Order: sequence, then structure tokens, then C-alpha cells
Amino acid sequence: MKIRNTASKVADSQGEGARQVASSRYSRFATVADTHTEVVGEQASNTGRIAFGCAVFAVSFAVLLAVCWLVLGELTFIPVAVAAVAALIAASVVRVAQQWEKVVVLRMGKYNRVAGPGPFFVIPFVESAAMRVDGRVRVTTFGAEETLTADLVPLYVDAVLFWMVFDAKAACTEVGDFTCAVEMAAQTALRDAIGRGGAAEVALRREQLDRELKERLANKVGDWGVTILSVEVRDIVLPKELQEVMSLEAQAEQRKKARIILMEAEQDISEMMEDVSQTYAENDAALHLRSMHLLYESVRETGGTVVVPSSFSEGFSDIMPDSLKGTIGK
Repeated sequence: MKIRNTASKVADSQGEGARQVASSRYSRFATVADTHTEVVGEQASNTGRIAFGCAVFAVSFAVLLAVCWLVLGELTFIPVAVAAVAALIAASVVRVAQQWEKVVVLRMGKYNRVAGPGPFFVIPFVESAAMRVDGRVRVTTFGAEETLTADLVPLYVDAVLFWMVFDAKAACTEVGDFTCAVEMAAQTALRDAIGRGGAAEVALRREQLDRELKERLANKVGDWGVTILSVEVRDIVLPKELQEVMSLEAQAEQRKKARIILMEAEQDISEMMEDVSQTYAENDAALHLRSMHLLYESVRETGGTVVVPSSFSEGFSDIMPDSLKGTIGK
């Protein structure tokens, strides 16, 4: 009996270990959405509604107690209980919606109207405020991690989505959780857009990617009463190996441009030298003056002495004054 109990305990422990391994493997390969929607001010909205309901209950209860006192001349348990129930009903009849809220009202489970902002009335036990929809602009951050492009390069892309609800009825009746649906749709559209283009195309054409994502999301979530204002890609991270290759490619491209500019400059200089050579060929005196100017510039910068051969000095004899011919010839 002890052996059987021990064997059963071992089997149970093995089964539990297998389940833990399976769950760990599943959690390893499970897809978790890296999206987040920021809606500011909802706590203040809840506080205001609660305060308004408490105020309506207190005023209604006080008025009913005063009426019972005036009619009956005394307050017993039954009048107090009736006043409390009536005050609760009055508090449930009068509701309030904030300036940025739209309230979807259902009557007997069917859509009836959209109320708000401000105070509105519902029929107790017949109508209900099914959903309060925030009509302000929402900001959703989403990304695609290690998504393969068309040329099989893994990219990490981080983007921001600006959207808002323009039809509270559609947001309440057409989709279960419109916030989660918009987040998932944005992430799916981003992955699809990355997969259709190459790594260089995604990295360089960021504005085109923004427009493509906006159009796709607008067509998909329009039936849910949601409008897409803009999609902005914040960051695109390439693998380190690909960054080095693209850096080398960019350096080679810059060297190519530098050589082209240098050759264009050489071409311009050659054309100018051709024009100058024609001028000097027609005027020997200008050529000799240019030679003397170059000689002067070389001496002026260094402060040295230039030794001129006697045969070379004869080239300047025709443009020098007679007083200097003897000096250079010595």
C-alpha cells in the first residue's frame, strides 16, 4: 500500500512537472501585444459621477423626509424606509455625463439613444447606461519586434497612433472592446506593412509608411465608430550587422560623390587653363610676367633665396630694365 502511494505521488509530481514545462513552453512562444493606450482624466470623471449621485440621493432623501414630517407629524421606520427607497430611485433616474463623454442608453436591452454631455434621465428598471465613451483624442503606442521584411531582415519598429471615437453607438454595438480592437489592428497593420517592403525602403520612407498605416487602419476601424487622426513611426532599429553594412555602403556612396565633384572641378580647371594658355601663347610678355609672379610668391611665403641659372635669366632680359640685367647675370 505504501509502495502504491509513493508511486502515485511520484507520478503526480512528474505530471505536474510536465504541465509546468508545457506551460513554460507555451508562454515562451505565446504572442503578447506590446500596445498601450493612454486616456487621461477618467478617474476625475468617475469621481464627479459618484459625487453627483450622492448629492441627488441626499437632496431627495431630505425633501421626502420633510414631506413625511409635514404630512404625518412624526417620523417612523416605514416613512424613513420609503423615503430612502424613493431617494435611491431618484438618484438612479438622474445621471450626468462629463463634457468629453457620450453615454449609450439601452431600453430593455435594445439601443435607444446616445445621451450627454450634461445631465440626462433614464427610466429605472427599464433603461440602463450601457457604456460611457470618451470622445477625446487617444494616444496608443504600439510596435513590431523582430518583424521580417521582404528581404528577410528583422526590424524593430516603434509607432504612435492618434485616434478618437466619433460614433459611440457603433463603438458599443459593433465591437466588443473597441480599444483593444484598435490596438490589435494597428499592430497587425504595422507588421503587414513591414513585411511588404525591404529594410532600406522601410527605414528611408518613413512618411510613406505613416500614410499607408493610416489608410489601412481607417478602412478597418471605420465601421467601429473610430476615426484615425494620424500614425507616426517614432523609431526604426536595424540589426547591428546590417547597420555596419549600410554604414559602409553610405561611406562608399559619399566617396563616389566626392570623386565626381573632384573630377568636375578638374574639368572646369582644365577648361580655364586652356583659355589661359591661349592668352599666354599670343602674348610672351604676359607669360614672362606670370613666371616672375610665381617666383615672387614662392620666395615671399618662405623668405628664402632663389638661385637662377644664367641661361634662365636670359628669358627675363627682354622685360627687365637695363639696371637689373647685370645684377641677375652675375
